[in-house]
This record gives sequence, structure tokens and C-alpha cells, in this order.
Amino acid sequence: MTDDHGANREDQLGADGGVTGQRAVSPTEDGRVVDVLIVGGGAAGAVVAARASEQPNLDVVVVEAGPDYADLDRLPGDLVDGHDNSLVDHDWGLRYHPVSVERSVAFPRGRVTGGSSAVNTTIALRGVPADYDHWAALGNPEWSWSSVLPAFRRLERDLDYGAEAHHGDAGPITIRRWTVDELVPTQAAFLAAAEALGHPRCDDVNHPEASGVGVMAMNKLGRVRISTAVGYLAPARVRDNLTIVPGSTAVRVLVDDGRATGVEVAGADGRRSTIRARLVVVATGAVQTPGLLVRSGIGDPVELAALGIDRVASVPGVGANLSDHPALLVAMTPTAPELVDPALPLVQTITRYTTEGSDQPLDVNIELITRVPRRYGGRAVGLAASLEWVEGRGRIRQSGADPHAKPVIESGFGRDERDLDRNVAALGDALALAARPELAELIDEIVFPDPYRRSPDQLRELARRASGSGYHPCGTARMGPADDPGAVVDQYGRCHAIDGLVVADASIMPTIPRANTNLTSIMIGEMIGEWIRTEPARYGL
Repeated sequence: MTDDHGANREDQLGADGGVTGQRAVSPTEDGRVVDVLIVGGGAAGAVVAARASEQPNLDVVVVEAGPDYADLDRLPGDLVDGHDNSLVDHDWGLRYHPVSVERSVAFPRGRVTGGSSAVNTTIALRGVPADYDHWAALGNPEWSWSSVLPAFRRLERDLDYGAEAHHGDAGPITIRRWTVDELVPTQAAFLAAAEALGHPRCDDVNHPEASGVGVMAMNKLGRVRISTAVGYLAPARVRDNLTIVPGSTAVRVLVDDGRATGVEVAGADGRRSTIRARLVVVATGAVQTPGLLVRSGIGDPVELAALGIDRVASVPGVGANLSDHPALLVAMTPTAPELVDPALPLVQTITRYTTEGSDQPLDVNIELITRVPRRYGGRAVGLAASLEWVEGRGRIRQSGADPHAKPVIESGFGRDERDLDRNVAALGDALALAARPELAELIDEIVFPDPYRRSPDQLRELARRASGSGYHPCGTARMGPADDPGAVVDQYGRCHAIDGLVVADASIMPTIPRANTNLTSIMIGEMIGEWIRTEPARYGL
């Protein structure tokens, strides 16, 4: 097969192998320059690729470190099954430090086209309007609620509320809510317990004014996970101007005279080569994006010097401002083992509410987790109390200049006293839910927290030392105006320090939304992908 540039692409495929069911592209030894080079085909990157390639005059290439499954009939079971997370076969093998570097915990992230949207729990929650209006108030007016709502509507095919003005019914990501008759016993009991404690019933958790307890909106059909690889990339693969190159790790962005000109990549065999591009879009996620920027010489001068990397641009905000949802778990042994059967869906219900005296609406949520592993074996039922409005920040720093070196993820949970206040309040509310007869009749005992260590001071100390991640990292290359010293990119994702370089993933969020970051990451891909498609001159195309 030949392309418009007259080169035979199959002959150009490098030894790192790998475009399944997709035309191949060589790192451009032939001198070809692609229009849009996207590094990372994950939750946002796949969306940017699909939207940008709708413009047939743009040659779009996606470089993905993980595998790519073009034939959906051969999609591995762990990627199909939305009833549980995929934690092994398509994972980066990362660890994070919740409170201090003395303690590290597994930090699952998807290493495959679709990224974490291909391995997660398929929770499809939007943030609240106040989240995006806050982004706008920080100097990013294009991200107000009224501005991002069309992108949220565009991305979804809501099977329950698609006809409503605040929803969409024709997007790539199918969303539906559990029906009451589909709820497993513990999830149904949680719904009843929360209502008994005064949590109002919420039928549509993605309504702009939603609060209270209800069934979860999820991007899966039956057990089938609708990732961005399934929803966006699968139908886009027929386009001759879209190429996906899997099994290729981005080593660094190449910068000449202050402008990004391409990316150096390493194949599975370790061989390095170069892809030249008019526009480089980094979409490797909030954990990996700082590392790619730092390896490119773009970052905090102190970190660059410590790693022995020549400085290209001083950008102290790279890797800073890490935000996540700290959570505390109430673990309960069930009265019968079938209540925690591995075949059951992991999450079905949620309550979102405002803690007493808080100045931030919907600052916490509580979810019932059908099954969680116990330290000494077996499974428990979990109540996860998660802090949604977060004041504290962490940092991601690099352990080395090698592209395969693991980043050091310091979440910094438990350091901000305001966060502790909210987290302890949420934990107390979770314990109250566990004590309700609707749930208690299905529970033998609460095994965590220790029943003899539940005074207010003890719970506060627990929150300070034992908070865990909601696995929603963001903010590590945040957007903001040029006069904001902590901003890495502007509101269009364009790097302040380097022309021709865009960041389009969860790392640009200035603050974390009050919801799982799955849908907001997809929305970011929609926003930037549409700008590239409809206003290419904004990006130098």
C-alpha cells in the first residue's frame, strides 16, 4: 500500500513491530513530517486522534507504549470485562507514596490503547458545574461549565437520559445506569440505608444539580467496557489519515529553536528512531506526562540538573500540583460468601453530598464496593469514603532519565488539615451507614477501622496516615494564563515555553473535579481534538 507521500508504509515498519489491523508508519527516515503526532492513545489521546483525523487533510499518528487491539473480536478478557479492573496484564506496574516515602502502594494505570479507560471500573461521572467554572475563574474561560457541557454531550450516548438538554444520545461512549432489579444485595442495601439516613434519592447522577444517593452511571453494556479504544478508535481506524504505532515508548520530545519538531521513540527491541511532526500532542496521562516533559529538558531546573538533563525550558510546574481523591475504607465481612462473589459487579451505587459546615458543595462521596481483598485472605464488603474537594497537593518526580525508569509519585495525603476534617467526617458517615439495619443484616462484623480505635482523634490519625488513592491523578502540567508561574500550558493545551507542543490529558486540570476523572479526561480529548480539527491555525497547522 502506498500513501499520498509515495512511500510504501509496510516496507517502512520498524522492527519494533506492531500495528494490528492498521497501516504502518516508519519513524521518518524518509524525511516525511506528519501533521499531528499524538503520544499516548489513552482516555484523552484516543479522543484527540479520532476527532483530529475527522479532518482528512491532517495526517494523524498515535504512538502508544502498550499493545493495540484493532480486532475487537480478539480483545483480551480483562479489557472486555467492565465488572472489575484489569490490574496485571495491561498495567504499568507503578507504585505511589500516599503519605510518606516510607510506604508505597500499587498504583494501577492502563498500558494499552484506551489507557486507563480500557482497564478501569467504568464509572461515568461528570464533575459538578462549579468545578469547571472554577477552572474558568483561574484564567481558563474556555473551560467554564457552559463551554464544556457541549463536549460532555458530544462524547456520550446516554441510554437513559439522552433526550434531556444536558445529555447526549449519539456519542461514542455508551452510558447507562443500573436498574434497581440489577442491584446485588449489598448494593441494594446501601441504597436503602442511605435513604433511611436522609440522603435524597438521585435518579440521574450526571444531572447538573445532582446530589444524594442513586445508581451509578457507567460506560459499559452488560459486562462490556466501552473504552475510548472501543468507542473512538474502532470506528476511526478506517480512515487513511490515521495511523497507530503500538509498542513504542516516547523517549523525549525533540525541540529545535524553541519549537517541538518531533519525538524520539524506542521500540520493544530498544531501537530508537525519530518521528517528525508539525504538532506534537502529549497525552500520556497525569503520571507519565511529567516524565516525558522532563526527559525533553522541559521542567523544574533543579530536577533537570539532578538528573543530568540539559535544560531546554525552565517550567517549574511540571510534576507539581498533583491532585487525587484520598479515600478511607470501612471493611466488613459478609454473612455469606456469595455476597462477595468475583462475578458480581464491583460498583453499582453512590451517594454524593456536602459535609456539615463545608463551604464546598458535594465535597465527599461514599460508594459501596461489592468486594475488596482482606489483608489476611478472603474478601470483604467495602464502604469507600472519598474526599472529592481536595486542598492538598502532591508531586511527581523522576527517579532517572531513562524512559523506563519509574516515576516517584508522592500524593501528600493527610497533610492539609481542611482535607482531614472532611475525610474524617466522611468516614464517620460511612460507619453510620454500616450500622444501619439494611446493611447490618448482611454483615458479620466491621474489621476496619478497629472497633476499639474510633474516637475522633483516632479517626483523624487514621485519616492522616492511612488514606489511599481513588486512582484519579491529575494536575501535574496544569493549564493557566502565561503570567501564572505554576502553569505549564495555556487553556488550549499549548505549552507556554515551547511552540508546537500541546498537552491534552488529565495533567492539565488545574483542580480535580468532584467525580471520577474518566469522563472529564475524555471531555478534555473532545475539547482539544475539536479545536485541532476546526481551528488548526490555532496550533500552527
